[in-house]
Amino acid sequence: MMDFTNQTVLITGSSRGIGLAIAKAFDAAGAHVILHARSEIKPNIYADFKQKPQILQFDIADAEAAEASLKALYKQDNFAGVDVLVNNAGITKDQLAMAMAPNDFAEVVNVNLNGTFNVTQPIFKKMIRQKHGAIINLSSVVGLMGNMGQINYAASKAGIIGLTKSLAKEGARRGIRVNAIAPGMIVSDMTSVLSEETQAKILENIPLSRFGEANEIAEAALFLAGSAYITGQTLSIDGGLYI
Repeated sequence: MMDFTNQTVLITGSSRGIGLAIAKAFDAAGAHVILHARSEIKPNIYADFKQKPQILQFDIADAEAAEASLKALYKQDNFAGVDVLVNNAGITKDQLAMAMAPNDFAEVVNVNLNGTFNVTQPIFKKMIRQKHGAIINLSSVVGLMGNMGQINYAASKAGIIGLTKSLAKEGARRGIRVNAIAPGMIVSDMTSVLSEETQAKILENIPLSRFGEANEIAEAALFLAGSAYITGQTLSIDGGLYI
């Protein structure tokens, strides 16, 4: 277990699923965790945390709301800054290309890609002044290989990989590392609604013959946050799906 004592970690979209698993992992490693969600986070979500987390509530797709919330965060007394940012928040609106509404394409790209930028830019500016920091962006195996019915999601997640590589080059001289994680099929609310037949077909293409667990993504986030000589990389956690 890596030690993140006295470090502050902000995870977007951390009220459930992968985001919450990442938040719990950093909390267990000693970090002060800042949870984020678009809607209210109920206290029972973080009842078992070692340290009471701070809560931020705003829509990442709203650039002004993101900037205002983060500006207020940095103005708090005794706030030293964000050491690790994990951009996890995102949405899906799946549909085959021929039937996809333009608004559905635009909304997914706006939330997943533009939203990542909206949160990252204000914090990146502060990290430049701090001369240290780690940013981890959640992409997807779909951003690497594409997927039928997800041209909007795939485009947004491929864009995150490009954002990650470019930002890594900009931040390196100031001690800021930027990496991405590309999860494959992870046990979640989304996969739980799939029929047994659909799950079986997906598993045929996964060499490890199982879906991943959210805590396995969390372990990768801790690894990248604590690995001082890794930047600009995309780590696939997909059971071998993208080989």
